[in-house]
Amino acid sequence: MEMNDDQLSVYALGGLHEVGKNMYVIEYGQEIVVVDCGNKFPDETLLGIDLIIPDIHYLIENQERVKALIVTHGHEDHIGGIPFFLKKLNVPVYATRFTLGLIELKLTEHKILRETELIEIQADSVITFEEIKIEFFKVNHSIPDCLGIVFRTPEGTIVHTGDFKFDLTPVNQQHSDIHRMAEIGKEGVMLLLSESTNAERPGLTPSEQMVGHHLEKAFMDAEGKVFVSTFASNVSRVQQVVQAAILTNRKLALIGRSMVNVVGVAIERGYLAVPDEMLIDQKQINDFPPEKVAILCTGSQGEPMAALSRLSTGNFRGVDVLHGDTVILAAGPIPGNERSVTTIVDNLFALGANVIYGSGVTTGMHVSGHGYQEDLKLMLSFMRPKYFIPIHGEYRMLYKHQQLAESVGVQEGHTFILKNGDVVDIKNQEARQTRKVHAGHTYVDGMGVGDVGNLILRDRKQLSEDGMLVVVLTMSKSKKELISDPDTISRGFVYVKESEALMKEVNHRIKQSLAELREENKMEWKAIKQQIKKSVGEFLFSKTKRKPMIIPIIIEI
Repeated sequence: MEMNDDQLSVYALGGLHEVGKNMYVIEYGQEIVVVDCGNKFPDETLLGIDLIIPDIHYLIENQERVKALIVTHGHEDHIGGIPFFLKKLNVPVYATRFTLGLIELKLTEHKILRETELIEIQADSVITFEEIKIEFFKVNHSIPDCLGIVFRTPEGTIVHTGDFKFDLTPVNQQHSDIHRMAEIGKEGVMLLLSESTNAERPGLTPSEQMVGHHLEKAFMDAEGKVFVSTFASNVSRVQQVVQAAILTNRKLALIGRSMVNVVGVAIERGYLAVPDEMLIDQKQINDFPPEKVAILCTGSQGEPMAALSRLSTGNFRGVDVLHGDTVILAAGPIPGNERSVTTIVDNLFALGANVIYGSGVTTGMHVSGHGYQEDLKLMLSFMRPKYFIPIHGEYRMLYKHQQLAESVGVQEGHTFILKNGDVVDIKNQEARQTRKVHAGHTYVDGMGVGDVGNLILRDRKQLSEDGMLVVVLTMSKSKKELISDPDTISRGFVYVKESEALMKEVNHRIKQSLAELREENKMEWKAIKQQIKKSVGEFLFSKTKRKPMIIPIIIEI
């Protein structure tokens, strides 16, 4: 089914059936508007991969129609892919003041800041293209300056909520614009896209203010240094740490590159108030008594190279977690990171620290920035959409959100649980899902973007599990026969000196294979390599139950 000029199309290139790499697309006629461009981090099966970003082949093929990239807020899963996106598609980027500050840090790092058109927007901004008109509304989340987006099109209104919760007592005074949401719903919403991260959790999300009280108590009870690890982007949480430090007369040091960078942007742009003389350099930590120092660091997700992980193993130069120090993990683990976080907590306890971790009312050190079921139902009730697409979550979250939508009046059959690339087309006020566009993962590995595919990852997996065996054959160019015995080199497979009998048998098999090929008159290099891989591979599996990568190398003399 081809795209019609007068139909509205909505799809995701990332963010569905996964947590991370969010990218959603609204298309009408000759206009395409992209919402967010995030990354996600690889699991242990993606060996050597640094980041995963959306595959934007479809957008590149239609680049003359792509009008803008609009960013809802500044979290990595919404902005982490932007530098890679802009190197392929240099379109204007619209974002709020704080979000732009974080995007600028990334673009400076990638040396493309000067070529990029960055346009600041607020909740009352309006962007007008020929067919699509875009408006915004304020939402509250765990980072400043978050927006929901309203797309006015000839086919009706589409609303994208961004990430949100309803915190009625926000620490940063950035209240959700509930009146505006109700107004948009009253005018009529054809389609709502709403985030599903906490769709499984009943009730309302607790207020961020709860964390402030618990932090202050922990600071007052602490006898040594206080370490607090949280997301650098959670400026409200950072402000609460500053308040607790003021209350207990402590100096504050920042550890970790992203913490230093984000706090710098927040102070410079007026989102964070830190008293003069409070901030100290990490080199000055030991100049003060332990009870007069607080340290704000990265690594709450168990990242191996982040500050908290290195502190927990005693490998952070110049700063030590000592017996009696207090360590607060003021962030909940993202799904998949639980094991890494647990290891760090264990290590910190072993150092003799008092560790406070876990979210919710038990420790009170973290509340989610994403709405629970009642928040999600409230958003659905405000918007009253005809059609609904749950976004931003794994399948069970999307499914649960669908049930919530139906419980507050969205008609059964009017919710689309999509995969990345599935397109919902709306024409004559009717929505249908019958086609797909290309979507997938792009892997970032060092300087390479998209050059590592499934074949390379399969090779890496094989190497990591069973190692490799290099077989070097020195052969006569004219007679095509062995000049000397094959030379076998093992890496990560077996220790050669302890496996002489096995290697002897491998050499025997190689000679046998060459003799068979000579009889069949198939002495081309390609045939020799294939036969050696096959016969040596089968033999080694029968003896060791391992499948090393076998690399035959032929040297002609």
